[in-house]
Amino acid sequence: MTDAIGLQALEHALNALTTRVSSLREARSAYPADPRSTLDAALAELDTAGELLEASLRELRRAPRRSGERESGSQRELKLLRQVFRTFPVPVVVLDGSGVVRRISAETSRMLGSPAGYLIGRSFPLFVDVSRRAAFRSHLTAVQRGGETATFQTRLSHQGRAHTVQLAVIRLTMPGEPQAMTAVVILPLETQVSTAPAGPVARSDASLMLASARRQELLARMTRLLLDEESLRQPVTVTRAARLLAAETADWVIADVVRDGMPRRATVLGPSDKPVTDLVRVVEGLNPLTAPAVAHVLTGGSGVVHEMLEDDTLLGSVPGGPPLLRVMGAASVLIVPIQGEAGALGALTLVRLRDREPFTLADLGLMEEIGAHLGLALRARRNFQTRFQAAEALRTSVVPRALPDIPGFEAAAVYHAGSSSVGAEFYDAFPVRDGWGFALGGAVGKSEEAAAVTAMVRNGLRVLSVWESEPAEALRKMNQALTAQNSGMFVMAAAGFVRGRKIRLASAGHHPAALLQPDGGVRFTAGGGVPLGIDPEAEMFGEEITLTRGQTLVFYSDGLVASQNEQGEPYGEDRLADVLARSVAQAPATVVKAIEDDRNAFSGGRVWDEVVILALRAV
Repeated sequence: MTDAIGLQALEHALNALTTRVSSLREARSAYPADPRSTLDAALAELDTAGELLEASLRELRRAPRRSGERESGSQRELKLLRQVFRTFPVPVVVLDGSGVVRRISAETSRMLGSPAGYLIGRSFPLFVDVSRRAAFRSHLTAVQRGGETATFQTRLSHQGRAHTVQLAVIRLTMPGEPQAMTAVVILPLETQVSTAPAGPVARSDASLMLASARRQELLARMTRLLLDEESLRQPVTVTRAARLLAAETADWVIADVVRDGMPRRATVLGPSDKPVTDLVRVVEGLNPLTAPAVAHVLTGGSGVVHEMLEDDTLLGSVPGGPPLLRVMGAASVLIVPIQGEAGALGALTLVRLRDREPFTLADLGLMEEIGAHLGLALRARRNFQTRFQAAEALRTSVVPRALPDIPGFEAAAVYHAGSSSVGAEFYDAFPVRDGWGFALGGAVGKSEEAAAVTAMVRNGLRVLSVWESEPAEALRKMNQALTAQNSGMFVMAAAGFVRGRKIRLASAGHHPAALLQPDGGVRFTAGGGVPLGIDPEAEMFGEEITLTRGQTLVFYSDGLVASQNEQGEPYGEDRLADVLARSVAQAPATVVKAIEDDRNAFSGGRVWDEVVILALRAV
């Protein structure tokens, strides 16, 4: 550098020098195993710094002067230069002062696997191996300032191809150009082709159709996965989607989901063939909002694709270290929102490394569609969970968490919901005046309305039992209340009050209870009557029995005796009696389990209607 360069240019050069030195420091920390290239570049930066110091001294001493007019070359020379450049047998790239590709030879297009129109306008250092990018930029600047040719060995990666090359970097003064340019002559030393499909210079209609078919297949597989019942029942929707994307289309997949108004990291998957476990843990611990590109997608609601990565700070930095994308070895990034009705529900970030074909606009369109599908799946799951929780609340309102201890008796019960999501059957046990009460029954139907009516009957019997000493009277008043509601529902119910060894029973259209004797004999109580909710003047049938030690009273729902086998035959009360006869002197829990196992064997494990079994044994 022999001429003064002007204060403004000098300031720009000093700022650029500071940036490059900072990049070299980061490269030294990130890639300690490759110190030579960083050291060589640092020495070049020292020379540049010395020249800038000399230029600044001269600038302080000299007076301002006008620069001379630029010379322009002849049209004939330009035409000749272009022809030579096009036919040059060695790959050559011409860069402007910032390292952006301005001219590219046909041989370079062939080597990199992309047409000139795709490569022109892109930053050439992005093709350089990420570990040596900072060093190359420093060598490039040194050549631009000092004019001396520099050689540099590195790897160039593009479209699934990795070339180990020797670069010769030469400063050019080209006719018609207002600023000095740089020519990069590329001497390939070794070529590696990844297993990923490489993008050819010109893709045939067949290859384009194949790529489109693969995208449609991925979308179809994603849709089937999101509609799977497990994705609705369990919180695995985002994780399963991320695993599919990691297996099919990306090296890194990061999924962020908005919870309680804040984005939170849900899933991080790295390359399965690389030791990245520690880095995965680091990424899992990062706040999504520290990634500028993710924050932009979450607030903007539209996806972005960076085919050739120019800014490696898009996903933020490793805590106290270099940019995350640099550590990953990323070459291409795609981020799309998980679409919700009123904004993004999250974001999907996909990263491809430098040995794979970069993401394209077609990939962006596909992933935006997948993001919309995933948003629908998340909303469907939330609606499903809301309904499931409501169903659980209804079920809890008709089935106690545990049976109480009834003095002088052992009790056990079982409840199966069947094919219904909400329960229309109930059973209960509760304290009454001078003893204990129990009840069971169910509304006819499987709707949420039937479950609500069932819950009303269960809780109503509890309330009425505080004032009524007879279960039949409690059922009668419950019948009047239910018919007054005019719901169109009717309920079959049985109730009993236990005082000492005596049990007062009442039935409103319910199956009779089975009484198991210590000698193995089985008899049934009267049962019967009119179901609740049909006739406000209906009388409830009642009876009194006294249990002796070892006797067991078993109540059951219609869903038990109506269970069918493959031939359509009902389980029935005769088969129930046979099972009870084989359960002499057994505890209530054992009796209930025996009935349950026998019914399952008879019906092949199918439960269509709700099954309730309640056993009470005198001890």
